[in-house]
Amino acid sequence: MAQYTKHPVAPPPTAPEREATGHLMLRAYVILVLFVTFAHSAVYNLLGIVGAGALLGLFTLATLAIGIPQLARNRPQAFRWRRLPWAALGYTTLALISVAWSQWRGPTVLTWVLLAAVTVNGLFIAHVLTWHEIVRALSSAFKWILGLSLALELWVSLVIHGPLLPNFVTLPDGEIDPQWYWVRDNLFDGGRIQGIVGNANLLAIISLFAIITFGVLFAARARWRTTLALWALLAAYFLFRTSSATALVCAAAAAVVLVVALLMRRASTPGARTRIYVVAIGTTVIGVVAVWLLREPLLAILGRSSDLTGRSDRIWSKVLERAGEHPLFGNGFSSPWIPTDPAFDGWITDHGITVFHAHNMWLDVLLQLGVLGVVLMALAYISLLWRSWFFAVDRPRWDLEAARPFSPLTLLPILFTVVLLVQGLSESTPIMLWGWMLLVLLSFKLKSVPLVGVGERDLLFERGARQRRVP
Repeated sequence: MAQYTKHPVAPPPTAPEREATGHLMLRAYVILVLFVTFAHSAVYNLLGIVGAGALLGLFTLATLAIGIPQLARNRPQAFRWRRLPWAALGYTTLALISVAWSQWRGPTVLTWVLLAAVTVNGLFIAHVLTWHEIVRALSSAFKWILGLSLALELWVSLVIHGPLLPNFVTLPDGEIDPQWYWVRDNLFDGGRIQGIVGNANLLAIISLFAIITFGVLFAARARWRTTLALWALLAAYFLFRTSSATALVCAAAAAVVLVVALLMRRASTPGARTRIYVVAIGTTVIGVVAVWLLREPLLAILGRSSDLTGRSDRIWSKVLERAGEHPLFGNGFSSPWIPTDPAFDGWITDHGITVFHAHNMWLDVLLQLGVLGVVLMALAYISLLWRSWFFAVDRPRWDLEAARPFSPLTLLPILFTVVLLVQGLSESTPIMLWGWMLLVLLSFKLKSVPLVGVGERDLLFERGARQRRVP
């Protein structure tokens, strides 16, 4: 029950400010966009390729319909063109231009539309929401994915009592390769679970992103902290049950970066920071060398072969061979590969299924857009890594005040970036769909609003007010 003083000097109580209905609907729309992007394979398994494509087009048109009027009303203060992630946009432009020399023009056009749609949505989210709202929207999207994954796994195990095929197709007679299943009914038998996304590795990475998001919100003392802790436990359970070696390595890398970032925050002098850098870099180099030398027994513990489950022999060697045919500008953009196109159909297969990416984002970029594409992608990720690191370890400062407290939310971009970079060594998802959206979203937001809790227009207003107060 709220209490307030009746002292005549005290102002009368006022109701807390409420968000406008339109902004609440905007946040709900962003959550839906994030859910559809991260759970894209669930949409495909539910609606098929035509339905998934139509839904993507619908969301892109809705984003443009919402974003263009806002941009027209608020320009030029609300949108600063110089702050756009130009390296990422340059890569997107090069992908479109590659139609001119592409060895597979159909897949280039089709997948570029997908890339452009994801890019537009990433820019839109970064522009219309604050840092707090972005983190909360990510949290809500991850909760929906985790909750629906648990519900689907329970339904398959308790009601269907058997595996589930995409689009709810009836199981045919005879043996079927488990790779075709949407859900394999492994919830109670100890096998790898896949959730609504239909892929154990993808569910594992989403669970790791969810743990990071819930963790920073918990540290920021968000509301319903007990509920956040329960969601984090569910995400940790999924991370364990998916048995993804890539996700576990990403989690270890994120944990190391988190420890170093927290130590940097406690360092009070430049000399202390230098010592932390030296120790961290030295320890990382020693750790990487040790892992490389002991890779075979370590991979055996994780249940993986020394060739990374066939990546180096069956996939990477063939990708490098084809990339060597057009090393400078590549063979043409296609992320993901289109398995039904003659250029990819049967080229590289796994369990009788045509592989749709190179399982290494750098080799994939080299194959598609050559050395020039690799340079642009490297610039995009190096820029994001640089900005997100200092966003995490430097105090928020826009004037002479140097004692403002750190925000836990500023740790999220660097941890997400490290996960994407480490995952990119064995997967290509960081350059497509939700991986690309995170790159565009975080890069644009870090450049345009380099402070948590202060919007760009608020920051410009505050700077102007402070300048006017200077005698």
